Amino acid sequence: MESISVFEIIKVGIGPSSSHTMGPWNAAELFLNLLRKDHKLSEVKEVFVEFFGSLAKTGIGHGTDIAGMLGLSGENFKTIDTTKITEKIQTIKLANSLKLGAEVDIPFVYGHHLILNKLKSLDFHPNGMIFKAVFKDKTELEQDYYSIGGGFVATKEETSADEACTRTLYPCHYGKDVQFYCDKLDVSFSDLIYLNEESWRTKSDTDALALDIWENIKDCIYKGITQEGILPGGLRVVRRAAGLNRRLLGEDKHYFNRDQWYQMVVEAEANFVNINKWVSCFALAVNEENANFGRIITAPTNGASGIIPAVLMYSQAFTEFTGNDKIIRFLLVAGEIGTLFKKNATISAAMGGCQAETGVSSAMAAAGLTEIMGGSPGQVLMAAEIAMEHHLGLTCDPVAGLVQIPCIERNSMGAIKAITAANIAIESDPANARVTLDEVIQTMWETAQSMNNRFKETSEGGLAIAVNIAEC
Repeated sequence: MESISVFEIIKVGIGPSSSHTMGPWNAAELFLNLLRKDHKLSEVKEVFVEFFGSLAKTGIGHGTDIAGMLGLSGENFKTIDTTKITEKIQTIKLANSLKLGAEVDIPFVYGHHLILNKLKSLDFHPNGMIFKAVFKDKTELEQDYYSIGGGFVATKEETSADEACTRTLYPCHYGKDVQFYCDKLDVSFSDLIYLNEESWRTKSDTDALALDIWENIKDCIYKGITQEGILPGGLRVVRRAAGLNRRLLGEDKHYFNRDQWYQMVVEAEANFVNINKWVSCFALAVNEENANFGRIITAPTNGASGIIPAVLMYSQAFTEFTGNDKIIRFLLVAGEIGTLFKKNATISAAMGGCQAETGVSSAMAAAGLTEIMGGSPGQVLMAAEIAMEHHLGLTCDPVAGLVQIPCIERNSMGAIKAITAANIAIESDPANARVTLDEVIQTMWETAQSMNNRFKETSEGGLAIAVNIAEC
């Protein structure tokens, strides 16, 4: 089985969806690379992209169409000025053309060259898409892609058994593997992951990557608590993080940059009620940014992008477990837990419902927090199990296809569950546990397979139909 770096699970992304925005964006980039392999882009006459299944059914609300157009235009979601996205899309639609790979102008008519096919799903995965290029010599090149969660993209031809895949020194594909190697080497959970991450980079580079993630987390939360107004899409969802932040700090408190604000949070009154509200504020801030096509940290998906930031910020602002070393170890452990779910179940809501997003992220955050609180490897695994156990069966039912209702609030709930799970685990003896993390992951996957497809990111079940608002 292929090993996965923790930084493939926790990474810089763009809202509102890892599966429906980042995945198609990455697929478009892969298709450009495929075109360039044997052709020049100047040889291309037209390009077509058709989205199927879940990608089509919630495509407008998730920005799937936008991702496809910007990806084909050669834009990079890690570097694009997110405030210019609407302007760039309007330019394409008004001109009926796009600059393929930022090199060649080709005709591109929305609704003709880009289609959201809500009536058909591809067999391999609910998040399927087909890109096709027609060359000036009338030959064609077609490739199918599948967005399998967390921004990861696959084709039917690809398998994880690729001989070129990375295999770590101490492969951890199950929770029991983590426990085995920690016992054998007499190391902590995070020490083990440090060793395995050396298959990709040096320890100092791992530290730098983790701390860069932390800087992005603080940036995202700060941006979220400084923005007010209505989120885009037509639901008229009001941003709440800024108002909550203002009330918690005090209306008379002023700050002029992120670091000043952060220091005020650290010095704020830390009673139980306030801390609970702060955790919610952090999660709301991130997910409001996510809903606004902002730059966020995908962990392991965008729909669940507020949980890891909220819990990590909580640990740094309101506990004694602070500092760069704790931040790094939190992220290493959280990311590794995410890899276990990806390899043995799914992190795609189109495959598993929201248990695959907020559930997995809550388990990741619980494990990371338990690690820096001094938990044993057994307690860390236990915390992840507890958090996921109480997300089992959670449906994905975005109202109007937007990552807003109930998605934003679910991140606050997932963060609180993660903290509770960590507190339970740190006071427990794993030897007395009756349920293992591996058993919960297996149960999650069985639940996902049995779940009605209406509750898997289609906007055809749950709150999505109870609220009775057409896709925006």
